[in-house]
Amino acid sequence: MINIECPFCERRCTLTEDGGGFCKMYQLVDGRIVECFPHRYSSSVVSHIEAIPFYHFQPGSRSFMLGGAGCNFDCHYCSNAYVARCDPEPLLTLHLPPERVVRFAEQAGCHNITFAVNEPTVALPTLLELVPVAREAGLPVGVLTNGYMQPEVAVQMGEAFDFVNVSLKAMDDAFYREYVGVPSADPVRRSIETLYRKTHLEVSTPIVQGLNDGDIPAIAAFIASVSPDIAWHVFRLLPEYKMADYERPPIAAVNAALESAREKLPYIYFGNFVGSQWVSTLCPRCGAAAVERINLGGCGAKPLTYRLAGNRCAACDYALPIAGEPVTWNSKEVAR
Repeated sequence: MINIECPFCERRCTLTEDGGGFCKMYQLVDGRIVECFPHRYSSSVVSHIEAIPFYHFQPGSRSFMLGGAGCNFDCHYCSNAYVARCDPEPLLTLHLPPERVVRFAEQAGCHNITFAVNEPTVALPTLLELVPVAREAGLPVGVLTNGYMQPEVAVQMGEAFDFVNVSLKAMDDAFYREYVGVPSADPVRRSIETLYRKTHLEVSTPIVQGLNDGDIPAIAAFIASVSPDIAWHVFRLLPEYKMADYERPPIAAVNAALESAREKLPYIYFGNFVGSQWVSTLCPRCGAAAVERINLGGCGAKPLTYRLAGNRCAACDYALPIAGEPVTWNSKEVAR
Protein backbone atom coordinates (compact mmCIF):
# COMPACT_ATOMS: atom_id res chain seq x y z
CA MET A 1 0.00 0.00 0.00
CA ILE A 2 1.24 3.49 -0.90
CA ASN A 3 1.71 5.98 1.95
CA ILE A 4 2.21 9.69 1.23
CA GLU A 5 2.57 12.57 3.68
CA CYS A 6 0.01 15.32 3.23
CA PRO A 7 1.90 18.40 1.92
CA PHE A 8 -0.40 21.12 3.23
CA CYS A 9 -0.61 21.47 7.00
CA GLU A 10 2.01 21.04 9.69
CA ARG A 11 0.35 17.86 11.01
CA ARG A 12 1.95 16.05 8.06
CA CYS A 13 -0.66 13.28 8.18
CA THR A 14 -0.03 10.05 6.32
CA LEU A 15 -2.53 9.46 3.53
CA THR A 16 -3.29 6.11 1.95
CA GLU A 17 -5.70 4.99 -0.74
CA ASP A 18 -7.92 3.76 2.08
CA GLY A 19 -8.16 7.27 3.53
CA GLY A 20 -6.38 8.95 6.40
CA GLY A 21 -5.69 12.50 7.41
CA PHE A 22 -6.98 14.45 10.38
CA CYS A 23 -9.17 16.80 8.33
CA LYS A 24 -10.67 14.03 6.15
CA MET A 25 -10.48 16.31 3.12
CA TYR A 26 -7.70 14.60 1.10
CA GLN A 27 -7.14 11.11 -0.22
CA LEU A 28 -4.83 9.16 -2.50
CA VAL A 29 -6.06 8.25 -5.98
CA ASP A 30 -3.63 6.35 -8.20
CA GLY A 31 -0.79 7.48 -5.95
CA ARG A 32 -1.72 11.18 -6.17
CA ILE A 33 -3.11 13.40 -3.40
CA VAL A 34 -6.48 14.81 -4.41
CA GLU A 35 -9.27 16.64 -2.67
CA CYS A 36 -12.18 14.53 -1.56
CA PHE A 37 -14.69 17.30 -2.32
CA PRO A 38 -13.25 19.75 -4.87
CA HIS A 39 -15.17 22.99 -5.46
CA ARG A 40 -17.75 22.15 -2.82
CA TYR A 41 -18.82 24.58 -0.12
CA SER A 42 -21.13 24.55 2.88
CA SER A 43 -22.19 28.19 2.69
CA SER A 44 -22.07 31.44 0.76
CA VAL A 45 -23.19 34.86 1.95
CA VAL A 46 -22.62 38.53 1.20
CA SER A 47 -20.97 40.39 4.08
CA HIS A 48 -19.24 43.62 5.04
CA ILE A 49 -15.54 42.86 4.91
CA GLU A 50 -15.26 44.33 8.43
CA ALA A 51 -17.57 41.60 9.74
CA ILE A 52 -15.25 38.81 8.60
CA PRO A 53 -13.07 40.61 10.01
CA PHE A 54 -10.68 42.67 7.89
CA TYR A 55 -10.44 46.29 8.99
CA HIS A 56 -7.49 47.41 6.87
CA PHE A 57 -8.32 45.95 3.45
CA GLN A 58 -10.78 47.72 1.13
CA PRO A 59 -12.75 49.29 4.00
CA GLY A 60 -16.50 49.28 3.48
CA SER A 61 -16.36 46.70 0.71
CA ARG A 62 -18.92 44.03 0.02
CA SER A 63 -17.38 40.56 0.25
CA PHE A 64 -18.69 37.31 -1.17
CA MET A 65 -17.93 35.01 1.75
CA LEU A 66 -17.55 31.25 1.29
CA GLY A 67 -17.29 28.46 3.83
CA GLY A 68 -16.46 24.79 3.58
CA ALA A 69 -16.02 22.04 6.16
CA GLY A 70 -13.20 20.41 8.07
CA CYS A 71 -10.17 21.66 9.99
CA ASN A 72 -6.69 20.54 11.02
CA PHE A 73 -7.30 21.76 14.61
CA ASP A 74 -9.57 20.49 17.35
CA CYS A 75 -10.02 23.66 19.43
CA HIS A 76 -11.96 22.68 22.54
CA TYR A 77 -13.81 26.03 22.59
CA CYS A 78 -14.60 26.24 18.86
CA SER A 79 -17.82 28.06 18.00
CA ASN A 80 -17.75 26.53 14.49
CA ALA A 81 -17.21 22.91 15.57
CA TYR A 82 -20.39 21.85 13.77
CA VAL A 83 -18.53 22.71 10.55
CA ALA A 84 -14.90 22.15 11.55
CA ARG A 85 -15.15 18.81 13.34
CA CYS A 86 -18.05 17.14 11.56
CA ASP A 87 -18.35 14.60 8.79
CA PRO A 88 -17.74 17.06 5.93
CA GLU A 89 -19.65 15.44 3.07
CA PRO A 90 -23.24 16.13 4.26
CA LEU A 91 -22.44 19.82 4.74
CA LEU A 92 -20.76 20.44 1.39
CA THR A 93 -23.97 20.85 -0.56
CA LEU A 94 -22.91 23.71 -2.87
CA HIS A 95 -20.93 22.76 -5.96
CA LEU A 96 -19.38 25.99 -7.23
CA PRO A 97 -16.57 25.86 -9.78
CA PRO A 98 -14.50 29.07 -9.91
CA GLU A 99 -16.50 30.60 -12.73
CA ARG A 100 -19.76 30.21 -10.78
CA VAL A 101 -18.24 31.71 -7.62
CA VAL A 102 -17.09 34.75 -9.58
CA ARG A 103 -20.42 35.03 -11.36
CA PHE A 104 -22.35 34.98 -8.08
CA ALA A 105 -19.96 37.56 -6.57
CA GLU A 106 -20.47 39.85 -9.55
CA GLN A 107 -24.23 39.41 -9.44
CA ALA A 108 -24.16 40.45 -5.78
CA GLY A 109 -22.10 43.56 -6.51
CA CYS A 110 -19.16 42.32 -4.41
CA HIS A 111 -15.72 43.89 -4.39
CA ASN A 112 -13.82 40.80 -3.24
CA ILE A 113 -14.16 37.12 -2.23
CA THR A 114 -13.28 35.64 1.17
CA PHE A 115 -13.05 32.05 2.43
CA ALA A 116 -13.82 32.52 6.10
CA VAL A 117 -15.78 29.80 7.92
CA ASN A 118 -13.19 27.03 8.31
CA GLU A 119 -9.53 26.34 7.62
CA PRO A 120 -8.51 27.00 3.97
CA THR A 121 -5.60 24.55 3.90
CA VAL A 122 -8.13 21.67 3.92
CA ALA A 123 -9.40 22.85 0.53
CA LEU A 124 -6.33 24.62 -0.81
CA PRO A 125 -6.33 23.28 -4.41
CA THR A 126 -9.92 24.48 -4.85
CA LEU A 127 -9.07 27.95 -3.56
CA LEU A 128 -5.90 28.22 -5.64
CA GLU A 129 -7.96 27.41 -8.74
CA LEU A 130 -10.41 30.17 -7.78
CA VAL A 131 -7.75 32.89 -7.45
CA PRO A 132 -6.78 33.44 -11.13
CA VAL A 133 -10.42 33.39 -12.27
CA ALA A 134 -11.36 35.94 -9.61
CA ARG A 135 -8.31 38.07 -10.33
CA GLU A 136 -9.19 38.22 -14.03
CA ALA A 137 -12.58 39.61 -12.97
CA GLY A 138 -10.91 42.19 -10.73
CA LEU A 139 -11.91 40.47 -7.48
CA PRO A 140 -9.22 40.08 -4.79
CA VAL A 141 -9.41 36.83 -2.79
CA GLY A 142 -8.66 36.48 0.92
CA VAL A 143 -8.80 33.79 3.62
CA LEU A 144 -8.95 33.28 7.37
CA THR A 145 -6.52 30.63 8.58
CA ASN A 146 -5.12 29.15 11.78
CA GLY A 147 -1.64 29.39 10.25
CA TYR A 148 -0.67 25.78 11.02
CA MET A 149 0.82 25.10 7.62
CA GLN A 150 4.07 23.91 6.15
CA PRO A 151 6.58 26.69 5.28
CA GLU A 152 6.26 26.35 1.52
CA VAL A 153 2.47 26.47 1.82
CA ALA A 154 2.69 29.79 3.68
CA VAL A 155 4.77 31.17 0.80
CA GLN A 156 2.28 29.81 -1.72
CA MET A 157 -0.70 31.29 0.12
CA GLY A 158 1.04 34.62 0.56
CA GLU A 159 1.66 34.83 -3.16
CA ALA A 160 -1.83 33.67 -4.11
CA PHE A 161 -4.14 35.50 -1.71
CA ASP A 162 -4.54 39.26 -1.56
CA PHE A 163 -5.42 39.42 2.14
CA VAL A 164 -5.06 36.93 5.01
CA ASN A 165 -6.13 36.87 8.65
CA VAL A 166 -4.19 34.43 10.86
CA SER A 167 -5.63 33.28 14.18
CA LEU A 168 -2.87 33.19 16.80
CA LYS A 169 -4.52 31.39 19.72
CA ALA A 170 -1.74 31.88 22.29
CA MET A 171 2.02 32.11 22.66
CA ASP A 172 2.17 29.23 25.14
CA ASP A 173 2.80 25.83 23.56
CA ALA A 174 1.02 24.17 26.49
CA PHE A 175 -2.20 25.94 25.45
CA TYR A 176 -1.89 24.60 21.90
CA ARG A 177 -1.22 21.09 23.20
CA GLU A 178 -4.12 20.96 25.65
CA TYR A 179 -6.82 23.03 23.95
CA VAL A 180 -5.97 22.86 20.24
CA GLY A 181 -4.42 19.43 19.86
CA VAL A 182 -1.08 20.28 18.23
CA PRO A 183 2.40 20.37 19.81
CA SER A 184 3.42 23.98 19.37
CA ALA A 185 2.53 27.49 18.21
CA ASP A 186 5.86 27.80 16.37
CA PRO A 187 4.43 26.99 12.90
CA VAL A 188 1.73 29.64 13.37
CA ARG A 189 4.24 32.33 14.31
CA ARG A 190 6.41 31.29 11.38
CA SER A 191 3.43 31.60 9.03
CA ILE A 192 2.64 35.09 10.33
CA GLU A 193 6.20 36.22 9.59
CA THR A 194 6.09 34.70 6.10
CA LEU A 195 2.63 35.97 5.18
CA TYR A 196 3.43 39.51 6.33
CA ARG A 197 6.26 39.63 3.80
CA LYS A 198 4.03 38.34 1.00
CA THR A 199 0.54 39.85 1.34
CA HIS A 200 -1.80 42.02 3.41
CA LEU A 201 -1.93 40.44 6.87
CA GLU A 202 -4.15 40.85 9.92
CA VAL A 203 -4.10 38.73 13.09
CA SER A 204 -6.91 37.53 15.37
CA THR A 205 -6.88 36.09 18.89
CA PRO A 206 -9.90 34.61 20.71
CA ILE A 207 -9.50 35.20 24.44
CA VAL A 208 -10.57 32.38 26.73
CA GLN A 209 -10.60 33.89 30.19
CA GLY A 210 -8.13 32.25 32.56
CA LEU A 211 -6.47 30.23 29.81
CA ASN A 212 -4.80 32.55 27.31
CA ASP A 213 -5.53 36.09 28.58
CA GLY A 214 -2.16 36.01 30.32
CA ASP A 215 -0.53 35.73 26.89
CA ILE A 216 -1.81 39.15 25.75
CA PRO A 217 1.49 40.99 26.42
CA ALA A 218 3.56 38.29 24.70
CA ILE A 219 1.27 38.15 21.67
CA ALA A 220 1.36 41.93 21.34
CA ALA A 221 5.15 41.94 21.58
CA PHE A 222 5.44 39.24 18.93
CA ILE A 223 3.10 40.98 16.48
CA ALA A 224 4.91 44.28 17.03
CA SER A 225 8.22 42.55 16.30
CA VAL A 226 6.84 41.56 12.90
CA SER A 227 5.30 45.00 12.32
CA PRO A 228 3.44 47.49 14.54
CA ASP A 229 1.25 48.25 11.51
CA ILE A 230 -0.52 44.87 11.72
CA ALA A 231 -4.17 45.03 12.78
CA TRP A 232 -4.81 42.76 15.79
CA HIS A 233 -8.41 41.62 16.36
CA VAL A 234 -8.99 40.44 19.92
CA PHE A 235 -12.27 38.62 20.54
CA ARG A 236 -14.11 38.12 23.80
CA LEU A 237 -14.74 34.46 23.12
CA LEU A 238 -17.91 32.71 24.24
CA PRO A 239 -16.66 29.11 24.36
CA GLU A 240 -18.70 26.36 22.71
CA TYR A 241 -18.12 22.70 21.75
CA LYS A 242 -16.21 20.94 24.56
CA MET A 243 -16.19 24.08 26.74
CA ALA A 244 -19.80 25.24 26.37
CA ASP A 245 -20.18 25.55 30.15
CA TYR A 246 -16.97 27.53 30.59
CA GLU A 247 -17.13 31.03 32.09
CA ARG A 248 -17.55 34.07 29.83
CA PRO A 249 -14.67 36.56 30.02
CA PRO A 250 -15.40 39.94 31.64
CA ILE A 251 -15.01 42.75 29.12
CA ALA A 252 -13.29 45.17 31.50
CA ALA A 253 -10.62 42.65 32.52
CA VAL A 254 -9.64 41.81 28.94
CA ASN A 255 -9.59 45.47 27.91
CA ALA A 256 -7.42 46.36 30.91
CA ALA A 257 -4.90 43.76 29.76
CA LEU A 258 -4.91 45.35 26.32
CA GLU A 259 -4.11 48.87 27.57
CA SER A 260 -0.34 48.36 27.80
CA ALA A 261 -0.39 46.36 24.56
CA ARG A 262 -1.74 49.42 22.75
CA GLU A 263 1.57 51.14 23.46
CA LYS A 264 3.25 48.58 21.18
CA LEU A 265 0.43 48.11 18.67
CA PRO A 266 -1.67 51.13 17.65
CA TYR A 267 -4.23 49.04 15.76
CA ILE A 268 -5.75 46.75 18.39
CA TYR A 269 -9.46 46.01 18.03
CA PHE A 270 -11.49 44.39 20.79
CA GLY A 271 -14.95 43.01 20.04
CA ASN A 272 -17.40 40.13 19.80
CA PHE A 273 -19.85 41.91 22.05
CA VAL A 274 -22.54 44.49 21.32
CA GLY A 275 -21.51 48.12 21.70
CA SER A 276 -17.73 47.72 21.79
CA GLN A 277 -15.92 51.05 21.95
CA TRP A 278 -12.72 49.55 20.53
CA VAL A 279 -13.53 48.73 16.90
CA SER A 280 -12.71 52.10 15.27
CA THR A 281 -9.38 52.95 13.66
CA LEU A 282 -7.75 55.84 15.51
CA CYS A 283 -4.92 57.82 13.97
CA PRO A 284 -1.74 57.16 16.01
CA ARG A 285 -0.54 60.70 15.39
CA CYS A 286 -3.53 62.89 16.21
CA GLY A 287 -6.03 60.46 17.80
CA ALA A 288 -8.82 61.24 15.33
CA ALA A 289 -11.21 58.44 14.36
CA ALA A 290 -10.07 57.79 10.80
CA VAL A 291 -12.59 54.96 10.45
CA GLU A 292 -15.55 54.81 12.79
CA ARG A 293 -17.24 51.42 13.26
CA ILE A 294 -19.94 49.88 15.42
CA ASN A 295 -20.06 46.34 16.80
CA LEU A 296 -23.51 44.79 16.65
CA GLY A 297 -22.29 41.43 17.91
CA GLY A 298 -20.06 38.86 16.28
CA CYS A 299 -16.35 39.08 15.75
CA GLY A 300 -16.35 41.98 13.32
CA ALA A 301 -18.05 45.34 12.96
CA LYS A 302 -19.94 47.60 10.58
CA PRO A 303 -18.37 50.79 9.23
CA LEU A 304 -20.14 54.08 9.90
CA THR A 305 -17.94 56.95 8.68
CA TYR A 306 -14.57 57.44 7.04
CA ARG A 307 -12.29 60.41 7.65
CA LEU A 308 -9.67 59.39 5.14
CA ALA A 309 -8.01 60.88 2.12
CA GLY A 310 -6.97 57.74 0.29
CA ASN A 311 -5.27 55.83 3.09
CA ARG A 312 -4.27 58.98 5.01
CA CYS A 313 -5.89 60.52 8.07
CA ALA A 314 -8.01 63.45 6.88
CA ALA A 315 -7.20 65.39 10.06
CA CYS A 316 -3.39 65.28 10.00
CA ASP A 317 -2.38 63.50 6.76
CA TYR A 318 -0.77 60.56 8.60
CA ALA A 319 -0.39 57.49 6.36
CA LEU A 320 -2.38 54.57 7.77
CA PRO A 321 -1.61 50.90 6.90
CA ILE A 322 -4.82 50.43 4.93
CA ALA A 323 -4.74 48.57 1.63
CA GLY A 324 -7.11 50.03 -0.92
CA GLU A 325 -9.26 53.11 -0.65
CA PRO A 326 -12.60 52.91 1.19
CA VAL A 327 -15.57 51.96 -0.95
CA THR A 328 -19.27 52.16 -0.28
CA TRP A 329 -21.47 49.10 0.04
CA ASN A 330 -23.41 49.78 -3.17
CA SER A 331 -20.58 51.30 -5.20
CA LYS A 332 -20.17 48.40 -7.61
CA GLU A 333 -22.63 47.83 -10.41
CA VAL A 334 -24.48 44.54 -10.05
CA ALA A 335 -23.80 42.16 -12.94
CA ARG A 336 -26.77 40.86 -14.90
